[in-house]
Amino acid sequence: MLQSVDGKISTGDIDKRDFDRDLPKIKEVKNGLHQYYDIEKTTDMFSLNTGRVMAKIGVNTKKSEPNKMPCSFIIIDNKPHLNARGINYLTKWTKKLYLVTSNKNHPAFKLSHLKDLEIIHYPKKIDLKDLFAKLKTDYKVKRLTIQSGGTLNAEFVRLGLVDYLSVVVAPCLVGGKDTSTLIDGKSLRRSEELKYIKAMNLKECKIFKNSYLHLTYKLIND
Repeated sequence: MLQSVDGKISTGDIDKRDFDRDLPKIKEVKNGLHQYYDIEKTTDMFSLNTGRVMAKIGVNTKKSEPNKMPCSFIIIDNKPHLNARGINYLTKWTKKLYLVTSNKNHPAFKLSHLKDLEIIHYPKKIDLKDLFAKLKTDYKVKRLTIQSGGTLNAEFVRLGLVDYLSVVVAPCLVGGKDTSTLIDGKSLRRSEELKYIKAMNLKECKIFKNSYLHLTYKLIND
């Protein structure tokens, strides 16, 4: 994922603020930004994200026909953030779209006839551990790249579902106490909750051009 030096993964706390949209406007940051996108192209063949992020990048309003990529998307979307046009676009853009939701009225159900759409429905709350087990056993997903928001990232990390962290650090400070960070979620208060703090081993540190860093860690989930 891409983050600022102070750990922010967006430029603000509303959907109109976004790294992809805003960082190219900052002269001292934009010149090295392509290095992150080059790494992003090397993602696993399964990429997990959220409907909110997909809506932010504009899939709900796309009119052009996309070129189909070899990567499949696993999209968690409850609200929903995706509409029918966005879902249709994603099925044309990705090898296969796995739509995960607990919303029985999600517009995806009216599009279940689409050949590259697989709906994974949970009647109540999405069970992330069960989801990962299902992806492995039922859909043969051995590796996936997670690129979701700070709240969901925290759940994955605290459940021990993340093995490696790959983060590109952009040379900027964003600030804003309500702006999402790499790991958000519920703040820790009690001593017994310290078990949720994940120690990591640094596996690689690359210094890129224009003061960018690429850090790779192995999480200790024992």
